[in-house]
Amino acid sequence: MRRTAALQGLSLLPAIALGGWFMSGPAAAFLSEFGIEGMGVVSTKASEVRASVSPDGQRIVWGSTDREGGPGGWDLWQATLKDGRWQDAQPLAINSKAKDFDPLFSGDGRWLYFFSDRPGGVGGDDLYRAPVLAGGGFGKAENLGPGVNSRGDEWAPTPSRDGRHLLFASDGHGGAGRHDLLVARWDGKAFSDAVPVPGVNSAQDDFDAAWLGDGEAIVFARSKNVDDQPVRLFVAQCDGTRYGDVQPLKLSFNSEDAITFGPALDWNKPGELLVTGTAKSPRAGKYDIYRMKAPAVTGKAGCF
Repeated sequence: MRRTAALQGLSLLPAIALGGWFMSGPAAAFLSEFGIEGMGVVSTKASEVRASVSPDGQRIVWGSTDREGGPGGWDLWQATLKDGRWQDAQPLAINSKAKDFDPLFSGDGRWLYFFSDRPGGVGGDDLYRAPVLAGGGFGKAENLGPGVNSRGDEWAPTPSRDGRHLLFASDGHGGAGRHDLLVARWDGKAFSDAVPVPGVNSAQDDFDAAWLGDGEAIVFARSKNVDDQPVRLFVAQCDGTRYGDVQPLKLSFNSEDAITFGPALDWNKPGELLVTGTAKSPRAGKYDIYRMKAPAVTGKAGCF
């Protein structure tokens, strides 16, 4: 998997509170800075990456590069909330035989965004979205078009809470380095006028970003070379014009020599952040989904 290369803590969250659908088995009677999401259902022996919870809290969707049962290897999966736990993990019907990855629900719950290199795109990995159906399924996926997609690769589509802007990563729009973070605006028909996110792009790979709050801060992944080098999550605050004061995300396994990526706010619990990585414990597979308290937002509006 190309993206995952081979692919001191925050305020403590009580592990007992994470017992419902984050941890399996009896709830632990100790404190932890994070909890694993859906042990054995979401987080499994496979590589599970970038999970998104629907605004109503009733479903979770994520990507996997090697979970058995999907049509393409890189597939999107969904589980539903039953009796306080994620259950019945199934591959999505919108999966293709190509790569389908990086899912994220829109803030109003009407759309599921993702990337795919299925036939018919602009080039490389393109951004798509599919309507969310009331019965738990998804409608036909639609390419987001040349306003955001290039002949290069576009990853991690992240709509703003109000749906008026789209944050994503690309190596096909030019910019500061390898993959850069960009933001496009909704013009009533499509996302267009993609511009670099101010202040965070570097000569390295900058990708997998999520807005915190309403964009007053941002959390994103950075790697010298995502093909074969470590990946670390960083937080930057908006000063009213650009993002700055870039600091590593305070999470014990988000270290210089590890691979931690795929951040996504839980729309249903916006004070909580889902990330992908590998903790010593609890651990289910190569890459697992973890839940932690979202970083504090101290920035201002005005960066997009």
